[in-house]
Amino acid sequence: MSLLICLGALAALIYLAYRGFSVILVAPLAAMAAVLLTDPSAVAPAFSGLFMDKLGAFVKLYFPVFLLGALFGKLIEVSGAARAIVGAISRRIGPNHAILAITVVGMLLTYGGVSVFVVVFATYPFAVEMFRQADIPKRLIPATIAFSAFTITMDALPGTPQIQNIIPTTFFGTTAYAAPVLSLISATFTFGLCFAYLRWQQQRAAARGEGYGSGHRNEPERLDGGPTPGIWLALVPLLLVALGNRLFLALLQTGYGDTAIAALNPTVANAVAIAQNVKANAALWALEGALLLGIASTAVIGWRTIRARFAEASQAAIGGSLLASLNTASEYGFGAVIAALPGFHQIASALSTIRDPLLNVAITTNILCGVTGSASGGLSLTLGAFADRFIAAANASGIPGEVMHRVAALASGGMDTLPHNGAIITLLAVTGLTHRQAYKDIFVLTVIKTLTAFFAIAIYYSTGLV
Repeated sequence: MSLLICLGALAALIYLAYRGFSVILVAPLAAMAAVLLTDPSAVAPAFSGLFMDKLGAFVKLYFPVFLLGALFGKLIEVSGAARAIVGAISRRIGPNHAILAITVVGMLLTYGGVSVFVVVFATYPFAVEMFRQADIPKRLIPATIAFSAFTITMDALPGTPQIQNIIPTTFFGTTAYAAPVLSLISATFTFGLCFAYLRWQQQRAAARGEGYGSGHRNEPERLDGGPTPGIWLALVPLLLVALGNRLFLALLQTGYGDTAIAALNPTVANAVAIAQNVKANAALWALEGALLLGIASTAVIGWRTIRARFAEASQAAIGGSLLASLNTASEYGFGAVIAALPGFHQIASALSTIRDPLLNVAITTNILCGVTGSASGGLSLTLGAFADRFIAAANASGIPGEVMHRVAALASGGMDTLPHNGAIITLLAVTGLTHRQAYKDIFVLTVIKTLTAFFAIAIYYSTGLV
């Protein structure tokens, strides 16, 4: 019964999200319904002490990133930088290659260390301009952005700084460059299939006369004929965000050490100093600093265009970031409640019967990431609970820790992107589309990405490449 309760809550959330209901409302309702059926007396404490606690923790950590990311994306749009870059790309590679262009921009940002959530905000204005010019259906924008940010640069390419590639290092004693050859082969597999699918969808739409469409929500303004900066100036903010993120991270780690301490009023006796763990916060601080740098540079470059509309643009960014962050935070709280239910632990225990170490880590990670709707959350749960068992089985079979690392990272980016995933809901909210309009194409990419982990296992067993 407990297993059915867990799966029922997940199915209800996925169904309601797909039907267009806000997860800010339905995530706590589905989570608390599951708690009610498990233990009615636990509803109130679980809501306040678990769901809301996790929701609040997520907002506390990530709202500044959502806010700054949204403002950066809005200023990129208003300043004319988006149109300048899109125009330059269109002239060089042609408007029919809009999907490839947006994919490359998103992958460069993600591989540069920019959060996948920020990539959504930053690339959306570019995507709209290019898709309009090429007359490609807007419903393909979410899948294109998901391809650019949620696939190979998130967990497949060696050295990517995204958290899904960092979490396994602490469990397997590896580095972010684990299994480089296997990583590149897997990345090529994913890129080839995902890009081929999206191009096929573009060609099918063109054949039946389906264009960009009209009457869409959350559309960036089309400022045809307005001033635009030169292409190299327009690229400066994007480069500053990517490079600034790396630079600030290095400075924070070397400048603070393990703990950052602030004594705001040292003249007062017994004043309590503020202490923060640098390892837990440095990546967020670095990204926030990089986004501020990008915002400032965008404002300087396009000030003549921005100054009259800055208040309006910032209000729109604030509204969008509040909705996006609360959507994702509700998903985070839902995942925490589901992970605490007896049914979840039954699922986890049943997965322990898989004997092959690589299949075990791939299947377990995929399923737990799917249940929680989070790649990083599901991966942390999987390795936190079963890493010792995985390592022992791998050692007994002579499988290097680097291969375990890469398979676990690849699997985290598979079934995590089900309809209730926070990043997917954020992506749809930012683009103004619904699950019904745009999720089908994202789901196909999810299937391809899920297959990638098993493709990597097959390559390793057949060739021994690491």
